[in-house]
Amino acid sequence: MIGSSVIWIALAASMASVFSYSLSLSKQKFLPFARGSFFITILGVASASSLLLLYILQHRFEYHYISSYSSRDLPTALLITTFWAGQEGSFLLWALFASVIGVFLQMYTRRVDMERPAMATYSLVLMFLLLLIAIKSPFQYIWEAQKDLPKDFIPQDGKGLNPLLQNFWMIIHPPVLFFSFASLAIPFVLAIAALWQKKYSTWMQAALPWVLFSALSLGTGLMLGGYWAYGVLGWGGWWGWDPVENSSLLPWIIAVILVHTLLIQMLTGKLMKVNFCLAIIAFFLVVYSTFLTRSGILANASVHSFVDPGAFAYSLLVVWLAAIFLGGFGLLIFRWKDLNIQTPISGWITRESLLSIATIVMGVCAAIILFGTSKPMFSTSTVEPAFYDRTNLPLAVLMTLLLGLSLRTKWNTVDQTAFFKKLIIPGALSVATLLVFVLLGLRDALASVLVLTSLFALFVAVEQGYRVAKEQPRFLGGSLSHIGLAILFLSIIASGRFGQKQSVSLPLNQPKVIFGDTLTYIGTTTPDNGKTKFLVRIVQNGKQEFLAPVMYENSATNGVMKTPDYISYLTKDFYIEPVSLEEGSTGEQQNVLGLLKDEAVPYGPIMITFKQFDLGSHDQGGMKTGSDGAMKIGAVLEVTTKEGIQTIIPTTTYYPKRQPVMNTAYLKNSAVGFQLVAMSVATSKGEKSRIHINIVGLGGMMHGAKQTPETLIAEVSIKPFMNFVWIAAALIVLGLLVAMVRRLNQRFR
Repeated sequence: MIGSSVIWIALAASMASVFSYSLSLSKQKFLPFARGSFFITILGVASASSLLLLYILQHRFEYHYISSYSSRDLPTALLITTFWAGQEGSFLLWALFASVIGVFLQMYTRRVDMERPAMATYSLVLMFLLLLIAIKSPFQYIWEAQKDLPKDFIPQDGKGLNPLLQNFWMIIHPPVLFFSFASLAIPFVLAIAALWQKKYSTWMQAALPWVLFSALSLGTGLMLGGYWAYGVLGWGGWWGWDPVENSSLLPWIIAVILVHTLLIQMLTGKLMKVNFCLAIIAFFLVVYSTFLTRSGILANASVHSFVDPGAFAYSLLVVWLAAIFLGGFGLLIFRWKDLNIQTPISGWITRESLLSIATIVMGVCAAIILFGTSKPMFSTSTVEPAFYDRTNLPLAVLMTLLLGLSLRTKWNTVDQTAFFKKLIIPGALSVATLLVFVLLGLRDALASVLVLTSLFALFVAVEQGYRVAKEQPRFLGGSLSHIGLAILFLSIIASGRFGQKQSVSLPLNQPKVIFGDTLTYIGTTTPDNGKTKFLVRIVQNGKQEFLAPVMYENSATNGVMKTPDYISYLTKDFYIEPVSLEEGSTGEQQNVLGLLKDEAVPYGPIMITFKQFDLGSHDQGGMKTGSDGAMKIGAVLEVTTKEGIQTIIPTTTYYPKRQPVMNTAYLKNSAVGFQLVAMSVATSKGEKSRIHINIVGLGGMMHGAKQTPETLIAEVSIKPFMNFVWIAAALIVLGLLVAMVRRLNQRFR
């Protein structure tokens, strides 16, 4: 009860802070009370957070939240992460970070004479967060949450942390994201304060360091999440256009746009109204992201969304969204006439004009992603990843072209002759380098254009960065981020277009050559944690290395957990994901065969051709799951025997919390049957889908039974230039950091 009481006290103090700060705008005497109320709010949030952490460490399983996410067997580091493993704790973590940032914001706004309107708005943000925490409290007793339990019931142990979250990155990734969510409230708050106080032309200097900080922290969070997905979760890549990923990407895109439009306003006086709109939209998207991921809407569309928080919390999130939208844009419309400030018209070939067009392109990208991410709200189907690739690729071409062109221009100045002369060298270098990509096998026309424009942007940014580093190194932030962005697009094209993937069967101690390297499955090892490692030896150019992907059954979820492994080289990653393990046997019970789409393969007296996948019931191309979350997938096989040709469809049903179930499809009037063991869906042009089938019942038709060894079924991939993806992301973040430090020094020197 102590924790809940502390939260309610903090909530009451935040309400008092909102009203007293608002009253202090006209009556100075309320200012000390407003500051005191805000201090009590901060103290309350810090106390509630400390209590929750203490209870977690003490294994206080009488609290429903703690019993749902922690257990006695968790090591201390992972035990601490259960603080933010669920909805209630993550809201409290957000409030804690907002409180810490609020202390610095209060001091900052005093210096720029914006404290009263800014802190009134910020206290309102904290009030909504605390109201959510009070309704969805992490201090609710287990018998209050589960009415069938007797009062004062205390479990001996908790359910434990989701196995997918039992990883080092769980310690870092979520806190970084929530810290960035808290920081994106600052540009919104300063925009509202500027509209309140009519400081239309000076607020951007106060807001820019915070916008850079928000873009920096959220970008770091996205990068860490991508690395976690790539190296640990076994998603097969670092970005999958998952709705939850997208909901964090959207505010980052708007924050990056706002960085550029604030600079345009500071240097030219233009885009004043646009900047107020963007500051409001950025924070609106943060709360909208929270609404999508925690309302239960994305439960069937995303692999890591939360369940329905309850009607009241759901309604409160809607009210919060409405308050931001109506309050922010209502005040903007009220001040609209004051913002009609005339500025000189710029020519097309100026930096502000080209950057403005580039930000419009980025805005269109954000709108497309927003549509795809929000589709589950108004449709039973979801948007496939290919939709985002297809729609954003031409926009990326235009954006990188504009980026390169803008860096060759000046503010408020048009010099067409000098401008076009500056394009010759980077343009020629870009064309020459593109020819190298084409010789290496790049054939896609639109991808080739993106490579060309990205190379152009890269060469221009490198030249500018070299010049800036010699003259004014503290201005290097923009060049670093632009170099990183260009490398990122090139890495995406290289890894996507030149990547290779193959489903393989690795019989025990039998070498196989895959992509020119020799792989040998040499057995398993089970450490103390009970997670089975499958040891695979890889020999490349005479050098021997070992991979150890993990696959094990988890009793808590009744499911199979998998972790990939990979070897990273300078220009590629060799990546292996375990799929299943076929036990060794005698006789013909295990006859595993790999099939590529539309390629006939002889097997004993029969010929088998894999024609296509059968996805069962579907709606606009999207597979549906059953009420228990099960999903059935089949493979259409064309089997030629001496009696003729038959078409059969073996199916496998996948369940979220237990092992898949294979349904054997038999030939008509025959004991020969087929099971779908594993599959790999083609993801790029020119690649073929692949399946593994198990053939049963051939018996003497195979000229005698023979012993089959234990076999590891795995997906093996070559992922080119993955190191450059991480280098690019690090350069973008580093550039934002350099720019933020410079702006802060500029504000306070």
